[in-house]
Amino acid sequence: MRGGYWLSVAGILLIIGLLLHQVTLVLISLLLFLMKAVTKLWERYCLTRVEYCRTLSAHRVFFGDEIELKVEIANRKPLPLPWLEIIDEVPAEVTFLRGKTAPSEKLTQQNLNNLLSLGWYHKVIRRYPLRCLQRGCFTFGPARIRSGDLFGFTRKEMEARPIDYLTVYPKIVPVEKPGIPSNQPLGNIRTRRHLFQDPVLSLGVRDYHYGDSLKQIHWKTTARVGKLQTRLFEPTTTVDMGIFLDVRTIKPPAWGNIPELFELGIIVAASLAHHALAEGYPVGLYVNQPKKYSGEAIRIPPSQHRNQLPNILEALARLHASFESMPIARFVPYESRNLPWGSSLVVISAAPTDELINTLLALKRAGRQVTLLVVGGQKLPTSLNGLNVYRVPDNVSWQQLEKLKIQGVTQ
Repeated sequence: MRGGYWLSVAGILLIIGLLLHQVTLVLISLLLFLMKAVTKLWERYCLTRVEYCRTLSAHRVFFGDEIELKVEIANRKPLPLPWLEIIDEVPAEVTFLRGKTAPSEKLTQQNLNNLLSLGWYHKVIRRYPLRCLQRGCFTFGPARIRSGDLFGFTRKEMEARPIDYLTVYPKIVPVEKPGIPSNQPLGNIRTRRHLFQDPVLSLGVRDYHYGDSLKQIHWKTTARVGKLQTRLFEPTTTVDMGIFLDVRTIKPPAWGNIPELFELGIIVAASLAHHALAEGYPVGLYVNQPKKYSGEAIRIPPSQHRNQLPNILEALARLHASFESMPIARFVPYESRNLPWGSSLVVISAAPTDELINTLLALKRAGRQVTLLVVGGQKLPTSLNGLNVYRVPDNVSWQQLEKLKIQGVTQ
């Protein structure tokens, strides 16, 4: 019984009890009035001053790391809560080592349920260890909080809107290069570190990139165009590496995605970037996939700045299985125009086409340093005309990959 029905029955019992001088009916009616008052009190104030706080021990982690999710529920009022239910949306890709989760109506989420009782001015803390076994950017929340009276006649619900974000960087594994000369880590880089730059051999200017030395800024051109410009020097003084990742995993005209090859390509890009930066090379990343909101392709110019690897890993973590913004055969020459001529271009593709091979050969004939890394067992053209091609086999799943073996492809 709810609302006016409850009060009507209580009122009728009270009138009958008074008319018939039945003390029992009067007491029952008074009990019903009291129950109604109590349930109304809980219905109105049960979620008042109820606080829910969710805390992650880390917001940026590497693949396979373990972190802790801490939830705090506090009742900061003198009214006790006989029951309190909290349904928190958490990522489906995160593995809970303790605690039970339930499927959610959202495909990418699961529900973490907590059912408990809270006394007056009482707080409960629960901790859940998590293991991150999927690369990506994930959200925790919002949470739905429900409570009501002791008898279960009334129920009230509110939503805790604070959202927490977790970024899981792709897996990084050691790079093994059997049969590749040590002074040419990818077949094209000619020197391990920068030579001294000679301002006499300047080639021109380009837009300033994050991490460029302030000593290389061309102030006159900067003042003329209204934005920072950096000097370019002769190719012999530059060993920048541009890593180009192709998100396509099936050769056209077919459409679709092979998750294993997609993730393996991301691991290859992350591992190469980590390896090259550790060797002292300025490294940049270019991916033919549009950013979520701007629609622009992912573009991180080469740099040796200490934040360069986190920036690259962040971009790789945000990649998702979708179509490319531009075919890789057109994307490489389009983006490489802003790279110094002596840079090494490393193209990673699971679905190399004849058009891509011809494009890379044209860049090589023009004097570019080009390397193709093929992910998986895709068949290549019979003649590569001297193009440096290496292969990363897919004979083991990317989850179990412990070392990146780069094998040379014979002509």
